[in-house]
Amino acid sequence: MFEPFPDRYVWNLSVNLAMETGGVIGEIDRACRPLLDRAEQSEDEATEAFFRSWCSLADQLVELAGEDEKLGRRHSAGEKHRRAAVYYQTAERMQNHSFAPRKEAYARTLASFAKFLELTDQPAERVEVPFGDGSFPGILMRADTTGPVPCVIFFNGLDSTKEQFYGTRTPEELRRRGISTLMVDAPGSGEALRLRGMTAIPETERWAAACIDLLEQREDIDSDMIGMLAWSLGGYYGPRATAFEPRIRFSVAWGANYDWGQVQVRRLENQGDRPVPHYWEHVRWVWGAQDMDEFLVIARRVSLRGIMDRVAVPFLVVHGENDRQIPLEYAHSLYDDLTNSPKRELKVFTEREGGVEHCSVDNMSVVRDYICDWIEEAIDELRTG
Repeated sequence: MFEPFPDRYVWNLSVNLAMETGGVIGEIDRACRPLLDRAEQSEDEATEAFFRSWCSLADQLVELAGEDEKLGRRHSAGEKHRRAAVYYQTAERMQNHSFAPRKEAYARTLASFAKFLELTDQPAERVEVPFGDGSFPGILMRADTTGPVPCVIFFNGLDSTKEQFYGTRTPEELRRRGISTLMVDAPGSGEALRLRGMTAIPETERWAAACIDLLEQREDIDSDMIGMLAWSLGGYYGPRATAFEPRIRFSVAWGANYDWGQVQVRRLENQGDRPVPHYWEHVRWVWGAQDMDEFLVIARRVSLRGIMDRVAVPFLVVHGENDRQIPLEYAHSLYDDLTNSPKRELKVFTEREGGVEHCSVDNMSVVRDYICDWIEEAIDELRTG
């Protein structure tokens, strides 16, 4: 993993995530250089400096995009907005949820991403997934074919968003294979959490059912060929949904979050790295817990132990051998429990291939391509079998 900040895993994780979701190294270097001497500052001071530097970069790109747009250079303007959205989001996700300026940064993330979709004529549309008394938002990228096509539902992790996943080019690679992708900010993530106050629940099959209900109403989706892909904490969300929602025909866990509750106990003992600063405040926000006692009660329920033998569909587990957040042993545990899957596979990425860090943040391209090829092959086998 590229590590410009010695001994700051959380910062380096964000830098790599920005690179892998659409940022460019020259601009990222500009954001990072003013921060190299911040080691002696407190976490709050240093993280707020991180926020200012990355937002400044994004602001400049928005200004340049405006100049392009005035000249009628829509695509160039849209590409600058795409990168601005990456940088705003990189700044925003690092802050405590009570840090007031993050709200404006998140609003700018959404605004720039919307401009990117509009100005570059992306084959995608915003959708709303009805859920309970409200809804949560999503982006549907349509396949590059006509007629009803398979669709993959994507669930975020603890601190990622639908826009970040869009930036990995995974939906684009699936589109080339004739597969649509529905990326959602389900409760506990993205817009659902930040703008609608929707917190996470362990019973993620409820989110999956809502997504499938929506997809079944669309004439351009083959409702008999809907699958699941999820990363990071989604490595719990997706497998859990697959175990209890029978309409899911295949599933991929990008990072095997087999027992997230146990991971929390380990983190309390300072074992393993954390994905964001102000970690305990963040997880209580995601799960709607008032205090640590309530959070730990919820966390103990976030486990796949004893339920994965319910899965009777093709299932791929991918994991990096140097994942510093989720133990590699969990990938083997998840795979071992898939006793009733007709096509189960465990792929551990090594230094030879790359993609060894958490959710392959050091090199998503090799893992992305592997996942997309596996999904295409699984669909072909389901159709012919």
